[in-house]
Amino acid sequence: MRYATNYDIGDRKRPTGINEDSVALSVFEQGHREGYRGQTRPVETGEDHRTIPANRSAAVFALADGAGGHEAGDVASYIATTIVCEQLAQVAVRAARADPTDFDVDIERTPSVPDAAALRGAIEDAINAAHRAIIANAAESGVGAYTTVVAGIVADGQVHYGWVGDSRAYVLNRDHETIARLTKDHAFVEELHEMGEIDAVEAHVHPRGNEITRALGGTPEEDPETAAISVETSSVPLYAADRLLVTSDGLIDAQTDAPDLYDRYVDSDRAEEVATEIRDAVVTDEEIRDVVLDADSLETAAAALGALTNDRGGKDNFSALLVADETLPETPDELPVRDIDEKSVEDRETQIVPEE
Repeated sequence: MRYATNYDIGDRKRPTGINEDSVALSVFEQGHREGYRGQTRPVETGEDHRTIPANRSAAVFALADGAGGHEAGDVASYIATTIVCEQLAQVAVRAARADPTDFDVDIERTPSVPDAAALRGAIEDAINAAHRAIIANAAESGVGAYTTVVAGIVADGQVHYGWVGDSRAYVLNRDHETIARLTKDHAFVEELHEMGEIDAVEAHVHPRGNEITRALGGTPEEDPETAAISVETSSVPLYAADRLLVTSDGLIDAQTDAPDLYDRYVDSDRAEEVATEIRDAVVTDEEIRDVVLDADSLETAAAALGALTNDRGGKDNFSALLVADETLPETPDELPVRDIDEKSVEDRETQIVPEE
């Protein structure tokens, strides 16, 4: 498993600001006997013919964006990534090491393997633990603190993840040249778009694009013992040609001229012409796909995303992490549904209810 990260304060905030984003990632790898990364081969043991698998690995990650306008946003994001990864590390190790038969080890008692639901539950619990820790810190410091978070576990050919706020996760596939958005923003503009009150072009440059509807943390007056936050979770398969990308909204919301572009679009009698200008000015999912898949390494891709953010205005802090594992299975000819919007539509298919 390979990974890369990148952080940048953003050109607009560089003179006097600080980077309120925080990123944490931990990788566990295990090899035994003749297992080696990226390949399998038959091994004769007496009359047995067994296949020794590649080294197996797991990772935990968390990316948080301290909410702008709050004095302790950097503290909140740091607490979130620290608490989440601390709580999930042992869970990920269990997910990776649970079955010793993968390495042809014959022992009587093996630990139970956490399934996808258990891993998603652990992520939800870890995010809520971070939520309570941020509120406890706010009570001690007297300063309210808020942050977004995207966190997850990569294990056994899947990514299990949860999120609160408008930081995002994507999975990109080299074989099919696709990008799938794994998260849906907890944000005012996302709600307007879902209700059909604004179109996709307006969503890119809406003046209220910085307003989130859900975040970790709170005010000093809240009770950390009883505090809870609603966490959305999901799981999707990963393949050897995939690149998992997690990023703060500094990448998506880099354009400093968004309000002006919005006014021109909604008031213009040449809407299509202005729409083209907006798509060229903002960072789109398609552009993210091209930057990541055209890069010759994860490090190059992470650097290129940071450069793209500042090229478009660098309005906010930027952070990103990328993960890839070439030991995973090859990409199938037909990819499963992984985009959160498509999965939501799929979940709303007509159900036949038997008569009573």
